[in-house]
Amino acid sequence: MASGSAVTIKQEFPDGGGDGGSASASLESRILEVCKQNSKGIPDTVLQLNLPGLVQQEKVAAINVLLTKGLLELVQGKNQQLLYKVRDPQTLSDVKGSDDQERLVYQIIKESSNKGIWIRDIRRGSGLAAPPLNKILKRLENKKLIKAIKSVGDSKKKVYMLFDLEPDRSVTGGAWYSDQDFDAEFVHVLNQTCFKFLQEKVEAASKLHVDPLLKLSRSFATPEEVWKYIQELGLLSNEVSLGVDDIETILNTLIYDGKVEMTISVNQSDKSGRTKMFRAIQPLTASAGLMRIPCGVCPVFDNCQEGGSVSPSTCIYMKEWLDY
Repeated sequence: MASGSAVTIKQEFPDGGGDGGSASASLESRILEVCKQNSKGIPDTVLQLNLPGLVQQEKVAAINVLLTKGLLELVQGKNQQLLYKVRDPQTLSDVKGSDDQERLVYQIIKESSNKGIWIRDIRRGSGLAAPPLNKILKRLENKKLIKAIKSVGDSKKKVYMLFDLEPDRSVTGGAWYSDQDFDAEFVHVLNQTCFKFLQEKVEAASKLHVDPLLKLSRSFATPEEVWKYIQELGLLSNEVSLGVDDIETILNTLIYDGKVEMTISVNQSDKSGRTKMFRAIQPLTASAGLMRIPCGVCPVFDNCQEGGSVSPSTCIYMKEWLDY
């Protein structure tokens, strides 16, 4: 070897060559990929198992960069365990300009979907004390990112959900409630209207000169037919959304009242192959005592509980029945 020649030794680095920035970016990408394996977040032990041989200082530096960029967040899992969770890009866009605590609360509320989440559950999920959490909720409400809805199951309990979501029926009570109050008059009118339609169906079938079995068959009506009849009458306001399931609930109360019977028809055109059919009847005997009390025919019986907007102690129909 000549004395004047120089020898250059090339150094190899495991995370992307000699470029420190490139190596860091590569490590950040690998961490994000591991965290994406579970949308609810992963603990540090799982991250370490997926990235064997990783130097602790390099991992901490990469995670801090991801936290600063808002691509990763720390959340509390079960048993107060800290988890690394990839932030939803949509959430980042929605809460642009908000701090980390606001983003965390917003994400927790978003995950509850249209059923909403109680403030106690938000506090448990975020680890925030009540005073700062209340301030964050108020700020998010002022920004029209979230809204508070009173639950029909408990008039004193508010649930939070995203501002543009339509609350689930379990929260609002569906068509039977108006401004969180049970609309007994509307239910009564609907009950009588459905029964009248079924009676007219029976009367029309009785005038047909056909086979008795066919005459019986034509005296039945499906919930869809009753629903169309209600729609055509124009009983519903624009604010009330009444579905076929709601009509079926009303028809079931008529069964409990002894005014209607139900049968199952095999229908190949229906996805389930089975269609419920309802028919008005004349009861042969007086209805049982249970059916004569308000609870026996109440369409919101399952929502009735002490302390709720529907409860035995405040039910005017129960009081009238007892006075009678």
